[in-house]
Amino acid sequence: MEGGNNLLSSGYVEIHYSDNNNSRMLTPGEAGDHCYYKGHIRGEEESWVAVSTCHGLSGAFSDGTFTYTIYPQQQKTKNSHPWPHVIEKARKCKEPGCKHLQEIPRSSKIRRKRQVRSAAHSALSETKYIELMVVNDWRMFQVRQSVGLTSSYAKSVVNLADSIFREQLNTSIVLVAMETWTSGDKVAVSEDPLQTLADFMKYRSTEIPEHSDTTYLFSGRTFKSSRSGAAYFGGICSPTKAGGVIEFGSITAMAVTLAQTLGQNLGMMYNRPRLAAGDCRCPDLWLGCIMEDTGYYLPQKFSRCSTDEYRQFLQNGGGKCLFNKPNKLLDAPSCGNGFVEVGEECDCGSPTECKRSGALNCCKKCTLSHDAMCSDELCCRRCKYEPRGTVCREPINECDVPEMCPGDSSVCPANLHKQDGYFCDNEQGRCYGGRCKTRDRQCSALWGRNASDRFCYEKLNIEGTEKGNCGRDGDNWMQCSKPDVLCGYLLCSNISGLPRIGELNGDITSMSFYHQNRYIDCRGGQVMLPDGSGLGYVEDGTPCGPNMMCLDRKCLSASTFNFSTCPGSGHGVVCSDHGVCSNEGKCICHSDWTGKDCSVYDPLPVPKATGVVERSKGPSGTNIIIGSIAGAVLIAAIVLGGTGWGFKNIRRGRSGGG
Repeated sequence: MEGGNNLLSSGYVEIHYSDNNNSRMLTPGEAGDHCYYKGHIRGEEESWVAVSTCHGLSGAFSDGTFTYTIYPQQQKTKNSHPWPHVIEKARKCKEPGCKHLQEIPRSSKIRRKRQVRSAAHSALSETKYIELMVVNDWRMFQVRQSVGLTSSYAKSVVNLADSIFREQLNTSIVLVAMETWTSGDKVAVSEDPLQTLADFMKYRSTEIPEHSDTTYLFSGRTFKSSRSGAAYFGGICSPTKAGGVIEFGSITAMAVTLAQTLGQNLGMMYNRPRLAAGDCRCPDLWLGCIMEDTGYYLPQKFSRCSTDEYRQFLQNGGGKCLFNKPNKLLDAPSCGNGFVEVGEECDCGSPTECKRSGALNCCKKCTLSHDAMCSDELCCRRCKYEPRGTVCREPINECDVPEMCPGDSSVCPANLHKQDGYFCDNEQGRCYGGRCKTRDRQCSALWGRNASDRFCYEKLNIEGTEKGNCGRDGDNWMQCSKPDVLCGYLLCSNISGLPRIGELNGDITSMSFYHQNRYIDCRGGQVMLPDGSGLGYVEDGTPCGPNMMCLDRKCLSASTFNFSTCPGSGHGVVCSDHGVCSNEGKCICHSDWTGKDCSVYDPLPVPKATGVVERSKGPSGTNIIIGSIAGAVLIAAIVLGGTGWGFKNIRRGRSGGG
């Protein structure tokens, strides 16, 4: 097995609280235990192992057919004698209401090129990193009896979830911080996971300074709910939606719930209609798949539908924070972990990973080969830096920007997108949060139909009824003021049946009018997510008039959004008219231009003719555009961040000691 040298980041900290409520922060050296391992059973290709040796042996392993958990029996006293251990074989759910496997039906604007050559990778082929913070509540601390045992238990949960994500989603989970409430809960932790999640996310936004892509509460409680956890759909990277809560259970049970709820943070959904239609049959005939709402115990696989949803989430501009690789890890340098650390010139990973990336000829035992500049980063090709201006990450939509190699480094720049407010969709929409917003796109995402005629909005939303309004004030529908009608109730044409996401609260509202010698259809619905968020209103950022955009059901001048200004911008010119302004307020220059304001003309060198235009072996960004399967639906999920729930594992499985 390989040591889990990629589990903890170099900046990892642990925060504990004393009885007088004073906090104590442990340095990385004090907090880091180097005792987490992943690997395979020798001679069993389909096997996997994820265990910890910190306090006895705990974790899970599979021989490819059956999965087993191992954990030490808790001891009342500490001694030097070996602890007795328990090994259990994973079981299927036997509770009433659980589905069995046989019940599952069977499935039957483009940019001009910056340069001839491209080293672009697809969003799914590029390795991604989830920087995770874990908070252990007071009940968890009481159950595990000490700070050391509590943190070790939580790390074992993350270690197992990381092995699932790393193998199947090319995504690594890296712990950046852990907080343990040793003297009482800092927020109300109730048996209602939804309320606990809402309260915890308020705490995160105001009381936790540590950076993370998402923050999770590991509770020692058992929720009074059919679910073992809760998380926000598409919430990753958001300061208010990136998080989840998980109830207490065995290491393996909590790891599965963590995998599920993180999946929901990444845009994956439980989708009963698709499952019932036979579109998402799971390949694992014994344990089921992770995002299935079927009550299986310890599933290990993501279905094709789940990976497609993750891919589409990235394709729609979600998960921007996942592409920044941690500079180094907490553990001592270890050749073969894929991170270039002290004393290393390169590290392309394991021999298999080095071979797959084509870096074997560039990097030998973490030392660059003769004349090699680099080994396996996105801006490295045949051991040399890619020329300046080579696209290393293609734009995924028209609100994105391409990332280009700097010419003096093998690292592809950070994943950015266009500043909010740029026109898109043939100037019918506006970019907002990296996505193009129009009423047509929202109707298509929610119902698979186009938006209704403008007349519908002007006629109905000003009335303040169930069929047209700007929200509720208690039990009463609020009228939209005349300038705000295009930012109120979402009206679409000829919708029927169920929405593609969420649940319809009440009936579809319907009105038709004879207007300008034709009939127009005006329909809508109050579509709700489990946390009470509504999808039935026009999204923020949607155009509502010339130089006007929606915000909180008001049509406001784009100038009120306080868009940042890039250098070299003013009087209708952006970045000296030679680039685009990014979401960080920095200019992304067109080819042949450079400088902070893109004002310096610096033409790219003309590539030497070789007779054949060579291309990267990896798939180009344009090749990752997938079909409509689940894609449009996720746009609404990404923006509105509905709450998702983790499934409830069998109580017997969740209450184990390890």
